[in-house]
Amino acid sequence: MEKQWLDLVGDVCVITGAVGGMGTKICQEFAKQGANLVLVDLNGDKCQEYAAELATEFGIQAIGVSCNTTSESEVDALVVRVKETFGRCDVLVNTAAILKFCPLEDLPLDEWKLTIDVNLTGYFLISQRIGRLMIEQKSGRMVHISTIASKSPETYSGAYSSTKAAVSMLSKQIAAEWGQFGVRSNAILPCFVKTPLSKKFYEDQEVESGRERMTANRRIGETIDIANAVLYMASNRSDYSNGAELTVEGGYNVMLGDLVPRPGGRRNFAIEQHKKSREN
Repeated sequence: MEKQWLDLVGDVCVITGAVGGMGTKICQEFAKQGANLVLVDLNGDKCQEYAAELATEFGIQAIGVSCNTTSESEVDALVVRVKETFGRCDVLVNTAAILKFCPLEDLPLDEWKLTIDVNLTGYFLISQRIGRLMIEQKSGRMVHISTIASKSPETYSGAYSSTKAAVSMLSKQIAAEWGQFGVRSNAILPCFVKTPLSKKFYEDQEVESGRERMTANRRIGETIDIANAVLYMASNRSDYSNGAELTVEGGYNVMLGDLVPRPGGRRNFAIEQHKKSREN
């Protein structure tokens, strides 16, 4: 196979949440690049089916593993499987996450704890166990899916923003402690992406149009947008990025000023004012 720009051919990539909305596309794009895959998800059957499909279509090695990433024993068993099958791990991508909608004053403690377990503890456990392998081999790249909601709270979403802010800090701590061993850790911060979980939001045309107006690109993101960012951060093309946060949100973070109303709309207001000033 001809060497590709990302140079991921033959790399061993472990991807959690592999058959979720973003995970499915991320796995597919790694497979297109010639990487070998370990698909990790609670749904083991679906993982194995998708792994076989990708292996057949792209001529790679791929296995699917059922694993609850909040369980030490299951994560340890996963690492053993990775070592037995491939002997190493070059890339870890953490995508598994949940979101529970609820006002804080009504949020049950069990839902708070469950979100922390899945969104943070799971990331820590698999990063720690895979990290030991990467430290031993003196190389490795980790990419963690956080969110813009780690910077500004996703209101009425329970512990979601708190856990994602913690994921971003965990990524930085991994970079700071393990960079000396050749391990890099970076986070991707998406916003407004169409996935199976968010699909219902965009069935309301008013919601979709309103969200499009909140981005500089005037469009809603697709899973390929996130996959492209993940592949770049997982490749050696980003070798001098460590502890970084890459926003993938169509320019949402630059739109606050533009969303402040002006008579007739901000653009038309500026055009009219400029015209008047030139006439005087």
